[in-house]
Amino acid sequence: MFKHLQTPTAGEKITYKDGEITVPNEPILPFIEGDGTGPDIWRAAQRVLDAAVEKAYGGERKIQWFEVYAGEKAFKKYGEWLPDDTVNAFKEYLVGIKGPLTTPIGGGIRSLNVALRQILDLYVCLRPVRYFDGVPSPVVKPEDVDMVIFRENTEDIYAGIEWAEGSPEVEKVVDFLQNEMGVKNIRFPKTSGIGIKPVSKEGTERLVKAAIEYALLNGRESVNLVHKGNIMKFTEGAFKSWGYDVAVRDYRDQVVTQRESWIIDNQDRNSELSVEENARKIDPGYDMMAPDKQAEIRDEVAATLTLMPTHGNGQWKNKLMIKDSIADITLQQVLTRAREFEVIATLNLNGDYISDALAAQVGGIGIAPGANINYISGHAIFEATHGTAPKYANLDKVNPGSVILSGVLMLQHLRWTEAADMILASMSKTIASKVVTYDFARLMEGATEVKCSEFGTALIENM
Repeated sequence: MFKHLQTPTAGEKITYKDGEITVPNEPILPFIEGDGTGPDIWRAAQRVLDAAVEKAYGGERKIQWFEVYAGEKAFKKYGEWLPDDTVNAFKEYLVGIKGPLTTPIGGGIRSLNVALRQILDLYVCLRPVRYFDGVPSPVVKPEDVDMVIFRENTEDIYAGIEWAEGSPEVEKVVDFLQNEMGVKNIRFPKTSGIGIKPVSKEGTERLVKAAIEYALLNGRESVNLVHKGNIMKFTEGAFKSWGYDVAVRDYRDQVVTQRESWIIDNQDRNSELSVEENARKIDPGYDMMAPDKQAEIRDEVAATLTLMPTHGNGQWKNKLMIKDSIADITLQQVLTRAREFEVIATLNLNGDYISDALAAQVGGIGIAPGANINYISGHAIFEATHGTAPKYANLDKVNPGSVILSGVLMLQHLRWTEAADMILASMSKTIASKVVTYDFARLMEGATEVKCSEFGTALIENM
């Protein structure tokens, strides 16, 4: 199977069928330690993960780690940044974890992280963001932040479909747009780079379904579709529409949209309310609308009232709320009204901005976990979300929290929740006691600054 790698002599493969994961007591999990600070943080993380599994299951379960290579270590060893062996290992063993990777310079693959996501079609970038007591934060109430972001991982601007200014390719694209498609609003066509933003119905539906199923499984109250559809109507606007469509089509008895909740609540309060009266309540500008728009609102109300047997009399309050918000407003409201957001489903670029902005509210990307998952095939790679920080390489200095908490996500994915909860509790206890690495210590009064490895030891002792 592998040209260079030697698989572990013990352990078994994880299997995945019909959306169900089967995990043996000794699963084989590929890992990439990463570049720069990667070896330091991985050593700490591996000890913490192993200790939690040992303590939670009394030795009955154990991870069989399988090192695979990417980035600088792979290039030095095999002359390749991303060897086929590594891709094949993740394909074969389904679930793995990685540290931060260097992006190769000078052409070829522009990002190893993006390459792995695209090769394995890891269409969900999962980014939970929560606050640990005592972590220094720039906001007044960071404890209000407890969100999970489902960022679409394969489409949008990040698909990488673009052409450089002045190239023959961009000249062809501009010529096509202007002369074939009648585009008039390229301001400076001679000096423009051009990018394409694909957003598909299939890509949207599978992402939103993953977000809804996560919310239902974990007892969350809402899924918020974040978009910029007021400007990009046929891409981001379509994302919003398709998201609502899949929610009410596939999860009708379990969900209520925000507008449906307004209509049903109006009817609950006054059962004699006419369709038109209800329409006026949900759209205050109803009387100023054109007749066809008024008819559209009345049809929406009438359709929603057919849900009264399953959603009326307050039943809607126990359903998962599906709502949406504009991306720029969302970036304000996660600061001012964080409690209103639980699960966010959004496109690639929005998700990048929002997840990093939220991470800053709860202590920075040093403790921000991440995962890239295909819920259809079962492939999943969990990863530190920060860069390689090469100036700190081999100094045993940086915070290993991001890769440790990504390991927690991985344990939760494997349904080894006891071990995951043990690490989370220990992380809370350790940070609250102000035993932290330099990034937190410099911002906390009375902190005890410890090395990367020592922070891992403290976590194990506090389990």
